[in-house]
Amino acid sequence: MNITVVGTGYVGLVTGTCFAEMGNHVTCVDIDLGKVDKLRKGIVPIYEPHLDVLFERNVEQGRLIFTTQLEKAVNDAAIIFLALPTPPGEDGSADLRYVLGVAKQLGALIKEYKIIINKSTVPVGTAELVRNAIAENCTSEFSVISNPEFLREGFAVDDFMKPDRVVIGSSSERANKVMNELYAPFVRQGNPIFFMDERSAELTKYAANAFLATKITFMNEIANLCEKTGADVDQIRRGIGADERIGKRFLFAGIGYGGSCFPKDVQALQRTASDYKYDFRILKSVMSANDDQKNVLFYKLKEYFKGELSGKKIAVWGLAFKPDTDDIREAPALHIISSLLNADAKVSAFDPEAMVNVKNILGEKIEYGKDQYSILKDADALVIATEWSLFRTPEFEKIAGYMKNKVIFDGRNLYSLQQMAELGFYYNSIGRKIINNE
Repeated sequence: MNITVVGTGYVGLVTGTCFAEMGNHVTCVDIDLGKVDKLRKGIVPIYEPHLDVLFERNVEQGRLIFTTQLEKAVNDAAIIFLALPTPPGEDGSADLRYVLGVAKQLGALIKEYKIIINKSTVPVGTAELVRNAIAENCTSEFSVISNPEFLREGFAVDDFMKPDRVVIGSSSERANKVMNELYAPFVRQGNPIFFMDERSAELTKYAANAFLATKITFMNEIANLCEKTGADVDQIRRGIGADERIGKRFLFAGIGYGGSCFPKDVQALQRTASDYKYDFRILKSVMSANDDQKNVLFYKLKEYFKGELSGKKIAVWGLAFKPDTDDIREAPALHIISSLLNADAKVSAFDPEAMVNVKNILGEKIEYGKDQYSILKDADALVIATEWSLFRTPEFEKIAGYMKNKVIFDGRNLYSLQQMAELGFYYNSIGRKIINNE
């Protein structure tokens, strides 16, 4: 099939590349000429495991091309995906200016039947808004579909190529047949394609992310209670995760969720509820608790140093909001660093992928290391903010040799309490007892 993807951000680039990998001819459109030039030269602007391999192969074989010319891309394609940003407004609502702006342009360009698909995460009713925006200037037939993405950063390629489900919101049987054919190669193992109405599809994406954010936040709240009662959150996690009604995933306590999806989508869902005069109380609590959780390690540090953080050197392992991505949006590490800088502490940091993005924001306010150990020299404490694999089995002797004191504040519970006790570290994690060898 000939497919056009409008927008070459995270979702658009993964979508276009993966469809091309299945033999489709894909044209990706973006208004940013500099970005398009880099993509044409084979430069992938985001870090996502395995994406570069698929990208390079499909560009070389001519199935994946990039342009700034929307009209030609629309004329050549039967299917048009809208993968445009929907940033949160000041009130938490999703900003649809980019989606609706392109929809109006499409109305003047469509000359024959096209399927326009919302791939962006959008609020309930957006398909109707897009349909109306296109219809203002369009005399040809078209269908508008909601097809939300369920991509995890760090696993996006696998999630797209082997989805556990595909959700399609459509009121057009003609479009449904095309969508079923388009996605059939991705669900050969029998995973379902759910056809539903557009509003239900739009709400499904928000409901999924909001539920997962709630599950994470619940475990963080349990962890905070564990610290007061002397219980161990990891043992509780295993105990409840064995219940098939609950499941094992998203039960790890930590320092709050971040990234581009959970914070934005929870906020947008709460705003949608407000627009419909419904008080979605649990989401308000989730957002409030998560904001507090992002600074849990800072409060632990402040208590450990008896309120005197000025001049202390704090090393931070991990800057991205999660491993296997360079995404720092709403990353807990940035909240911790901000609080430390406000307390006049010195901060040194290392992340395998996200340091360039952080430097674009913080500049030289903090020190950046060439590896995880160099930033530990004369550090008063180490903070672990992201669970990158290379942090899981470090050389503890080297850590102890570099630091002033053997002090670790672990926001991801990477190490066993017994191990830390045997190694003689002060070790303060989330929802578990403190190991104090001082």
